[in-house]
Amino acid sequence: MAEVVLSKRLQALCSMVTPGMRVVDVGCDHGFVSISLVQRGISPGVLAMDVRKGPLSRAQEHIEEYGYTEYIETRLSDGLQEYREGEADCLICAGMGGRLMMRILTESREKAYQLQELILQPQSELPVFRKFLRAEGYRLLDENILCEDGKYYFMMKVCYAGEPEKSQGIRHQVTEAAAIPERLADKYGGLLLQRRSPVLKQYIEDMLGNMRQLEGTLAQNEKERARERLVQVQEEIADLETALSLL
Repeated sequence: MAEVVLSKRLQALCSMVTPGMRVVDVGCDHGFVSISLVQRGISPGVLAMDVRKGPLSRAQEHIEEYGYTEYIETRLSDGLQEYREGEADCLICAGMGGRLMMRILTESREKAYQLQELILQPQSELPVFRKFLRAEGYRLLDENILCEDGKYYFMMKVCYAGEPEKSQGIRHQVTEAAAIPERLADKYGGLLLQRRSPVLKQYIEDMLGNMRQLEGTLAQNEKERARERLVQVQEEIADLETALSLL
């Protein structure tokens, strides 16, 4: 059977998994990430879960087609609800909104805490999501950003580091060492800024172009709502320029 061909985004997610770890793939869709993890020898076994019966059925068909039923189990589950502690070492959760991901991690908090690593790729509300992780006591282990088909994807690897007040020094070590303001780390990624990621630089330059164009449009509008939005845009431009100076 030919090797599964994944998008750049999904390849990057798989590459963040520590080799040898059992994986629970939440929101597995058609199962190709799960198959690739086994096929490439990254994971000895995967629990592929999805809340939708249709995609899960197709995932099962693909797993059978590739001959990996011995290594990959499918399970209908809303988030981690049907996951049992100890079944996996690593969680992959990707391709969904930040608030939905926050709900999944909150509703199954104790289960998530027991995992050795969580690989997360929220599609929206990244600053809110990063603040949530910090408040929950997670430690940032790694970050990545890539651009595919004109869209940017941020992904991160974290682990639970204990109660927030006990793990604060650990969790802020990265941003403190690089003298990166927490606000900018939440918006753009502390490790990405520290590493001077060229893809992050491209993202910030693109955002700056869009914001400056919007600033020009709003500046010509006399309505109060437009003026309020102009202040927000100018604040965002200031943050983008500061972040760019760090790169």
